[in-house]
Amino acid sequence: MKRSIRTTFIGLFICLLAMVLLAVWAMNSFFLEKYYLNEQFSGLPESIKQELQIMCVMYTEDIGGIILLEFMPDGRLQFKVEAEENDYLFDEIGSALKIKQYQAEKRELLESLELYYKVKVLGIPADELLDDEQMERYQED
Repeated sequence: MKRSIRTTFIGLFICLLAMVLLAVWAMNSFFLEKYYLNEQFSGLPESIKQELQIMCVMYTEDIGGIILLEFMPDGRLQFKVEAEENDYLFDEIGSALKIKQYQAEKRELLESLELYYKVKVLGIPADELLDDEQMERYQED
């Protein structure tokens, strides 16, 4: 059975393309981090979700380990960091500095998240949490 060069090249091209797609899928599955945002925060605007994701990605790239943003029972937002014992690239001192940097640079975002959590999840009325000036500002937004 003779095959033309054209048929051989088409078959070779399809196999090569399949291998490249498989390699890209494997790299995405195994080497890229996975991110998780709790269902309770699905109502957040997409821009805030993206800003949080960028913040966490940058932390992981710069410091290593895993950063978690967790709410305390009273509604305060807390940064938690986890790193495996054999993660030699994790920088513990850099971690504390990076968290302080985020707390300073992203203060308004973090305070807004705490307010969102207290109102939406804990059910505390917003007028109990904000003074008149802050209520006007949030109503304008």
